[in-house]
Formats: sequence, C-alpha cells, structure tokens
Amino acid sequence: MQYSQEAQWLLKEKYANTESEEFFADLARLQNGEPLAYVIGHIPFLGTTIFLDGLPLIPRVETEYWVSQAIDDARKRPDVAHLKILDLCAGSGCIGVAIAHALPNCTVHFAEVDESLHALIARNCAFNGISKDRLSIFGGDLFANIVGTYDLILSNPPYLPQGSDLIAESVLKYEPALALYGGQDGLSHIRSILSRASAHLAQRGMLYIEHEPDQSAAIAAFSAQHNLSCTTHTDQFKTPRYSTIAMAQ
Repeated sequence: MQYSQEAQWLLKEKYANTESEEFFADLARLQNGEPLAYVIGHIPFLGTTIFLDGLPLIPRVETEYWVSQAIDDARKRPDVAHLKILDLCAGSGCIGVAIAHALPNCTVHFAEVDESLHALIARNCAFNGISKDRLSIFGGDLFANIVGTYDLILSNPPYLPQGSDLIAESVLKYEPALALYGGQDGLSHIRSILSRASAHLAQRGMLYIEHEPDQSAAIAAFSAQHNLSCTTHTDQFKTPRYSTIAMAQ
C-alpha cells in the first residue's frame, strides 16, 4: 500500500516499519485529522525527546529555532555554569528540558498553570536525564507562585487573538485552547508577563518571548513603558517571531 508521508513517518517512528493492527488504528486517527505528533506520542526537540501525554501544545520548529538561539547566547555568558532559568507557560516543558539538556550545570524551573501537565514535565525531564535536584515545577497563573529572580526567562505564551482565522483546523480541534489564545488581541498574557518581568529578572537577566509578527511594535512599546529594552528577532523563515527583553540601561 502507498502511504502518505505522515503515514510513512508513523510506520517508521512508532512501529519500526512493521504493519500491525495497532498501526492501522493509528492510521485511522491520522486520517481523521489528529496531528501526527499526538499519534506517535512524542516529538524531537533540540536533541531531546518530548512526550505529549495529556495533549499539550505541540512544539513548533519556530520555537525550536529561537530556543537554540537562546542556548547559543547563554553559552557565551561568563556565568553560564550557574544560570538559573525559568520556562514560563511551560506546557510539555520542551523549552526548559532542551536548555537543561544543553547546559548541564544550570537550574531550571517550570511554571505551568495547567497542573495536569506537571507529571508530563517531570517525565520529560527524567527521560532526558535532567536530575530532580536541578528542577522545580510550579503551578499558578504566570508568576503567581514564582519567587526570586532568574538569569533567563523563556516563554512561549498563548498569543493568538481570540477568533483568529489563521489557525489550522487540526490545531483548533485537537490542541489546547488554553495554550493558544491571548485574549481579544492576543497580547493579554504578554502584557501581564512584561508588567511583572522586572521583578523576576536578575541584574543581567534576559527574557525571551515568542509572539505573532504583527505584535512586535506593541510589545516594544509596552516594554518601554515598564523600563524594559526590547529587540525583536526573525525566525528561520525570516519572520519576526520572538523578542529579547532586558532591564533598560
């Protein structure tokens, strides 16, 4: 039988190219529009394996790109061996897991409002060799349960405008709305993060935040209102995709 590219990936990645009753059941899920990553059950992310139990937001390649840039930036810091890092709006924990894997001496905290995903974050840490003494997992909305400051805060918050018509049908049907929508203009979570960031950034701290391309100007303006400097960067597709934010000098 001639399979689609996604079906071939499913057969190879989950079933070692062996057709079975379970494979055909998963093939039906795929043909019904369920995302391939959910059907396989895990996804690669910067040299780590991220499980997707509980159906968190599926990590995107654009996110993978800017996190790799953040890791490169961190490696250039003189304090790289002692970094304290926060993965804010953690979801599956892919960002924090990847940076903890790449920087083996850092401490990583995860903040995720959906506490049903905390066990998944712990599983992804354990599977990728992140020891328990290097991590903590917090619930609560954004910084609600976060105390102290961080050298790096990395966040892929909900930032799509409510009712956006840019979302694929499979995303709308299967991925969590809690992780997608940021209010009427998509900026409600981002504004909240920026208004509280200075209380949680160390002296040389840096916040990396993902957003929609057309939100760049608003994020820069809101940052300035809170005595923060903001630089927007493009992703691998030359699209403005994330901003780095620090205390203004």
